Amino acid sequence: MISSIEGYVEEKDIDRLVINVSGIGYEIFTTTEILNQLETAKPIKLFIHEQIKEDAHVLYGFTSSESRQLFNRLLSVKNVGPKVALAVMNLGSSEKIRQAIAAGDTKLLQSAKGVGRRAAEQIVVELRDKVGLLASAEAEAVVGRSGDMDNDEAVEALISLGFDVYDAKKALVNIDPTLSTQERIKLALKSRA
Repeated sequence: MISSIEGYVEEKDIDRLVINVSGIGYEIFTTTEILNQLETAKPIKLFIHEQIKEDAHVLYGFTSSESRQLFNRLLSVKNVGPKVALAVMNLGSSEKIRQAIAAGDTKLLQSAKGVGRRAAEQIVVELRDKVGLLASAEAEAVVGRSGDMDNDEAVEALISLGFDVYDAKKALVNIDPTLSTQERIKLALKSRA
């Protein structure tokens, strides 16, 4: 089994890259965040999850062993395959995903491509006690107030400015909801700076 690959980036695409190791190009599927960080012809080391099937041999790469471990845990969930697991990994950092799972934030998980309500609930049920991270008070507060923020114009505005759903709610969770939408957005942007 391949555990890690170290080489240089030969090419990048939307959801994959090719790493050249001593003249051999390995195609590796990875997250958008990792792809955005990498530059062609630069050295890289990725921790690999190798999937071998009858008709395919597919590699998935991550910049840390913790991310690979989370990916493997996602794959252990019933009806979650590599594409869905990678979509969940695209939601943000491993810590953020672990917090969402530990806190039971199915709404964030559902924002991943191909993850419906049942799959999100299944991920939470099967992994909540296994993600190695207790739900922080911050994550609990965000999830606790999430229901109040579902149709919030400030959340939508922050998302349009590049925040993901979780970070938008996190930025607004401690801001007085009686303030105007513009004031809440300004305060949220200041807190992020």
